[in-house]
Amino acid sequence: MQSSTQPILRDIVLVGGGHSHVGVLKQFAMNPVPGVRLTLICRDTHTPYSGMLPGYLAGHYTYDEVHIDLSRLAEYCGARFYRDEAIGIDRNRQTVRCRNRPDVPYDHLSINIGSAPQVQSVEGAERHAIPVKPIHGFNQRWLDLLNRLETHDGPMVVATVGAGAGGVELTLAMQHRLENELRQRGRDPRQLQFHLFDASDTLLPTHNRRVRETFERILNERGVIIHLGASVDRVSGSQIHTDSGGSFAVDEVLWVTRAGGPEWLRNTGLALDDDGFILTRDTLQTENDDRVFAAGDIATVVPYPREKAGVFAVRQGRPLARNLRRVATNQPPEPYRPQSTWLALISTGDQYAVASRGDWSVRGRWVWRWKDWIDRRFMSTFNELPEMETAASKPDTAAAQSPEEASQAISAVAMRCGGCGAKVGSTVISRALGQLAPVERKDVLVGLHSPDDAAVVQVPPGKASVQTIDFFRAFIDDPYLFGRIAANHSLGDIFAMGAEAQTATAVATVPYGIESKVEDVVYQMMSGAVSMLNAANCALVGGHTGEGQELALGFAVNGLIDPDAIMSKGGLRPGDVLILTKPIGTGTLFAAHPRFKARGRWIDEALEQMLVSNQRAAECIHQHGARACTDVTGFGLLGHLVEMTRPSGVDAELDLSALPLLSGAEETAARGILSSLQPANVRLRRAIGNQLEMVNHPRYPLIFDPQTAGGLLAGVPGDRADECVEALKALGYGRTAIIGRVTAQGEALEPIRLNA
Repeated sequence: MQSSTQPILRDIVLVGGGHSHVGVLKQFAMNPVPGVRLTLICRDTHTPYSGMLPGYLAGHYTYDEVHIDLSRLAEYCGARFYRDEAIGIDRNRQTVRCRNRPDVPYDHLSINIGSAPQVQSVEGAERHAIPVKPIHGFNQRWLDLLNRLETHDGPMVVATVGAGAGGVELTLAMQHRLENELRQRGRDPRQLQFHLFDASDTLLPTHNRRVRETFERILNERGVIIHLGASVDRVSGSQIHTDSGGSFAVDEVLWVTRAGGPEWLRNTGLALDDDGFILTRDTLQTENDDRVFAAGDIATVVPYPREKAGVFAVRQGRPLARNLRRVATNQPPEPYRPQSTWLALISTGDQYAVASRGDWSVRGRWVWRWKDWIDRRFMSTFNELPEMETAASKPDTAAAQSPEEASQAISAVAMRCGGCGAKVGSTVISRALGQLAPVERKDVLVGLHSPDDAAVVQVPPGKASVQTIDFFRAFIDDPYLFGRIAANHSLGDIFAMGAEAQTATAVATVPYGIESKVEDVVYQMMSGAVSMLNAANCALVGGHTGEGQELALGFAVNGLIDPDAIMSKGGLRPGDVLILTKPIGTGTLFAAHPRFKARGRWIDEALEQMLVSNQRAAECIHQHGARACTDVTGFGLLGHLVEMTRPSGVDAELDLSALPLLSGAEETAARGILSSLQPANVRLRRAIGNQLEMVNHPRYPLIFDPQTAGGLLAGVPGDRADECVEALKALGYGRTAIIGRVTAQGEALEPIRLNA
């Protein structure tokens, strides 16, 4: 990941992970602009390359071969990656509204969200048809169809609505794959029947006559029944109905008709065409807002209208990046003119393809190999990330900033004070925190609702006060998500002891910069933190925010507990069963992430687990008789188990094969990609009686792996362990596992024994 000590002056927000935006990310990765920060908002971590999608359906490519890992690409170019869905834009406030997080401010905005078939315009289509776009939803529906094929008995009829290039190509790809699936199962592929519907009287209307004739012949040879001039006006659970009164029995319906923009764009005030696509000038700026750009299928370049084809989205990446760079540095954008003709490569499912450009066309298996070479070369530019120049070798584009911006930059970095002078300004803090709504508790007498020099809280009669503190640097670029995880991590010790969280006091450091940027980071981070604290009924009562080189956050958390119901580390007893409520592996995965060695979906899963609260798990474990419990964090699984065995006066056995692991953790650990804390944790190997026998086990390194917001490790009486595990899974802790057992203390000095 690239980093810079220069404060942020401009925020470019990219909405959508389409072909144009991956090009923008790559361009900025190779030539970053000092003071300009990119933020990518996309609901999916892996974005498919449309040119290879038919090959994926046909079974020629794997999932990873046809998808670009946005998380890894964003990390590579130093962009923030917000995995969320944009649902609105406030152009007056210059913010993007998201479905699951606070609004994201921008100085310049670009939209590349593709398009979607307008299934809502046909009765029953939204419910019963599978729209091919947006592609993020199509893949799961396709996998579901493959699963249904396993149990489907008898003939299966698949219909595609839309006989353009996309509909024809996908139909042939699906037919190839599904027939092969049936053959592999010893079933008759002739049980499959395919129909192709289109309101037009012409197959592939945007292509030349020779291409149309070629595909008409191929479709007929493959037994695909073509219905041209047949507009579908209704879809039921088992039938397609056309406007001419025809009805056709079907099992699956794919929708590849004319697409449009999402409904939320109509509320932005941006200029749109009749189909909801954004109208842009030749600079790719929207017609009525210079700060907003659009590219790819969602955009219509008014001076140069073109077909909605992936080739244009790919080609727009470079000019879009150039103009975003220029406007961010106060230079005028440059016009872009797309080509009037383009190369189209359409495959037939069986590694045969047709190429055309204008009136020219060729076909053959060699054309498919050519297409395969082009597609793989394109994907390699995103999957094989080259070394980047260092920031020192880059030209300083700050000279293109206005005098006012240059002054802001200088004042933001010059003469940074230490001590109390390093505090973030009170107006910034008050504005950021003023938008939050921490939970209120009656036992908080003085807190954020009536700020004072310190918070004042009551301890109810019969309760004891539990106190803990945690603090760590940000390991992801999303301050909202980091705030949620930091708060959840800090609550872990409270829950592990069986306590109720009462209050939290925050301590944060924020990289210095101009006020508006610092304010947003504080607001995003504390919004995330407060969402987790509120869910635990824990009141944020105060804190301190200072400036520093890196974003960091921690909490001092107070809790309340019945002194007679404490789950301590020293409560293990022989016969107890060891239960772990979450998978491990966050240390190695987040060591691999900045080295671009972790897949985005691995990071997604790790983050999802980090956001799972231990509150209900602790309650459940206590109800099932646990006397000892701890949360697994920085010392790793082995370190925390040793912390439990020593005061308990017991030994323990750990079953490596039973350990629940995060996806990818075993792979990255095997490659030697480990947390910087790993060496310190490995020193505890002396606590393992048979460590020489087990050192080569593939899971051995992971028992030392430090965790962030890890699960609970508890000793539960053996006769209640299975019941406890089932109860935990029912509560949503689906990866809970029995990982070992507690034994009486033996004569050996080493308390831990590992089993394969």
